[in-house]
Amino acid sequence: MKKLLTEIRACEVCKEHLPLGPRPIVAAHPNAKIIIIGQAPGTKVHETGVPWDDPSGRQLRKWLKVTDEEFYDETKIALVPMGFCYPGKGKSGDLPPRQECAPLWHQQLWDSMPNLKLIVLIGIYAQNYYLKGTLKKNLTETVRAYEEYAPKYIPLPHPSPRNRFWLTKNPWFNEEVIPKLQERVVAILKTD
Repeated sequence: MKKLLTEIRACEVCKEHLPLGPRPIVAAHPNAKIIIIGQAPGTKVHETGVPWDDPSGRQLRKWLKVTDEEFYDETKIALVPMGFCYPGKGKSGDLPPRQECAPLWHQQLWDSMPNLKLIVLIGIYAQNYYLKGTLKKNLTETVRAYEEYAPKYIPLPHPSPRNRFWLTKNPWFNEEVIPKLQERVVAILKTD
């Protein structure tokens, strides 16, 4: 695993497409039980090198009902984005994650983490990649059908403050999905 993480962090495969240059962000350990697959680091995370070190990360930790210490304990939770580097700005926010990363690195990471019990898929990019033939017609319907993907996966919307409208429009998410997510995370983290 150390060798693999060193290789990932030194990756420059899409260097010419990255406005801030390559800085692959990943946290993983062979003992991890939960993996969170996000989109790609934003500018703040690119600067700090700490995954989910932003308002979205704070909201995600609330959804999971974990402390910062639990969230950043790589032996418990692995943090792996679809695109490992900041992709740049688009018209309505950050560009999509680079498509080179997941096929190049994800399977190698999974093969190095035999204790995984839950894969949390944040946003449409992770869901498109991992739930291919079973996706619903949009993110809302995929998240609403979360039980169909259990126990291996749980699809979530992005915890960005920009998604406040979606959360307001879909109160069932906080009422139904979040309690089930928290219950599952607590149960998994209690196991040895």
